[in-house]
Amino acid sequence: MRARSVVTALFAVVGLLLPADADRALAHKDKHTMEQLKYFEELFMEEVKLGDLLFHGDRGAEKRMGVTLSRTGMACAMCHPWAADTHPYEFPKFSEQLGRVVTFREKINWCIEKPNEGQRLESDSDAMRALEAYQYWSARGSKLDPGRH
Repeated sequence: MRARSVVTALFAVVGLLLPADADRALAHKDKHTMEQLKYFEELFMEEVKLGDLLFHGDRGAEKRMGVTLSRTGMACAMCHPWAADTHPYEFPKFSEQLGRVVTFREKINWCIEKPNEGQRLESDSDAMRALEAYQYWSARGSKLDPGRH
């Protein structure tokens, strides 16, 4: 906790020393190198591969992640054979099952909890990030179209 306080104080001091518009100037000021882009892609694809395992019901991946996505023996892929057919690019949108406009993560959790009788994932969990990465990757090239059905 003390280390966090020191880091927070350090960022506050640095913030005071920067010009008022420095936050805009620091965002992607320099272009990424090819090596950085390759590294970013490798990290992303690790998430995609893990999400693929979880999506297809790999019990070993679930165990390593400490999650239970299904107690029924069902996997996400049984209802959604191609992850792109989860239409992640349409969210947020109205969900008839939930009776309101929901985010993609909320819909993922609904599927885990209701038909699969699994345990809800925290929205910032490693497992949720991996599932999202796989489904968005599967839908790459799709046009964003929030609210569509």
